[in-house]
Amino acid sequence: MTGRATLVSRISGELRGELAAGNYPVGSKLPSETELATRFGASRPTVRAALRELQALSLVRTQHGLGTFVTDPPTVKAGLERLGSITDSIRSTGKTPGMIYFSRIRRRVLPEEAVIMSCPTESEVLELRRTILADGEVVAYSYDLIPAQILPKDFDDGRLEGSLFNFFRSQLGIDPSYGEAEIHAVHSQHIGWGREAAAHDLFVLLNQLHYDSADRLVLYSRTYFIENRYNFTVYRKSN
Repeated sequence: MTGRATLVSRISGELRGELAAGNYPVGSKLPSETELATRFGASRPTVRAALRELQALSLVRTQHGLGTFVTDPPTVKAGLERLGSITDSIRSTGKTPGMIYFSRIRRRVLPEEAVIMSCPTESEVLELRRTILADGEVVAYSYDLIPAQILPKDFDDGRLEGSLFNFFRSQLGIDPSYGEAEIHAVHSQHIGWGREAAAHDLFVLLNQLHYDSADRLVLYSRTYFIENRYNFTVYRKSN
């Protein structure tokens, strides 16, 4: 990283920490670019770049001539106990779900995917890359593999849009019955796509295998939820 890039990251990181600590309540105004430049010993363009990172994360909004203000990020909360679609979990919090399909590709499984999916190495899958939105804000990036054998012959992949669970039920007559999931914390600058991708580097990865009632694998998904935009809760109780 260049010196300027390092300084941008440091300023952005410190301000994110202060926002998380509540030093600047929602609706309050951040110090001016000039004040922040003096505080961090940086140029105004460097401070402006750091503020753009915060804006890409929906932590602040800049109004020309007025300043930069703290916003309330579109956090979505969901439990892990019940299997359901991401769009349903977003809708249940009063937000409007959205989905952008970045790509749809037919290919053979990779060796490591074949092991995870317990399928032959020559198996074909439909690989999907999707951006998940809540009230128009990106909350997750999802890499999904659908075994080609469960799709109708000559299926037009371009028809697939919206919720995968809804597609399974309405178009294929398949009801995902249960799933196996692993959760991991991920720090990476190489996840996602689109104009916001470079602004995110902290994720909660939900690695899931979905099965129908006949124990048939219908979906393998790796969904990277952006930290602080989609939070999970686990409900626990004693016997």
